[in-house]
Amino acid sequence: MGYPVIYQIELIYYPILAAVSIPVNLVAIVILSRGKCGLSKCITRYLVAMAMADLMVDIIHVILQRINIMYFPISFLFITPVCMVNLVAYVIALDCSVWFTVAFTFDRFVTICCQKLQSKYNTEKTATVVIATVFVVNCLWSIPFYYSGEPAFIIDNVPWYCIPTADYLTSPLWRVYACINIILSPLLPILLILLFNAFTVRHIIMANRVRRGLRSNGENQNDPEVKNRRKSMILLFTISANFILLWMTYVVHSLNWPVINFNYTNKYYSNPIYIVQQVGFMLQILSSCTNTCIYGLTQRKFREELKNGVKYLFTLNGKLCQ
Repeated sequence: MGYPVIYQIELIYYPILAAVSIPVNLVAIVILSRGKCGLSKCITRYLVAMAMADLMVDIIHVILQRINIMYFPISFLFITPVCMVNLVAYVIALDCSVWFTVAFTFDRFVTICCQKLQSKYNTEKTATVVIATVFVVNCLWSIPFYYSGEPAFIIDNVPWYCIPTADYLTSPLWRVYACINIILSPLLPILLILLFNAFTVRHIIMANRVRRGLRSNGENQNDPEVKNRRKSMILLFTISANFILLWMTYVVHSLNWPVINFNYTNKYYSNPIYIVQQVGFMLQILSSCTNTCIYGLTQRKFREELKNGVKYLFTLNGKLCQ
């Protein structure tokens, strides 16, 4: 009996995702940390934080969880306490990735729409405080997840794997916690991103109208400021569409059905609801790669730094070969 199609797809999908996403995020972290992309220090802090959170999602969940359990079903990582720590770390990294995106979107909103607040809020110190606060709050909020699982079985007094406890499945308190968790990530972030982007785009459109009224038709056609604002609008719409589309399947599933067969306890499981769940997970994790591509590769100086880095590696390789 062969494995279901969804499992066969995952066997190929997650290794490819790890092979692409991890180098992409590492390169983004290195380039952005050099501070030569023409971005302000506060924006750079947010982008680096986002890339680091996405990198942790790839390492903790894709490699240590998905790939490990599919290709190496017997590993010390599946001893119950280690398994639960892995789960909590994954939740923290994923939530940080989401809320760092919200923080960055709000930072851009303040920069464009709130000129009076800009000088006080858009600083490196504020960005550091926001990033640290988001991380600490997510750590504290995710601690209860450690107590949501129990061993699937015990061999020689060693607990293996982690499955939801009976209380987690039936307790009203756990249900309330799960509902709040869904609201906090990703429903509220999606709403906030849409809201901030809507205000930002509205402000850009109004500013462009005023600017056109003050300039002649010939000047309007070659106005670099209008072109920059148009690029900002395209970037904002791309960011919003990417985030919402990649998370939507997961949101629909989480609002209707509980998570099932998360650790592949039955690799032959092929229920339609389960397929929707797994597709939602795949798209959700894909956002850890696309976020950095959107934010980074749309910046001309980022691309220049990337080209310079590639040229340096080839030059270094040529010298070593000689």
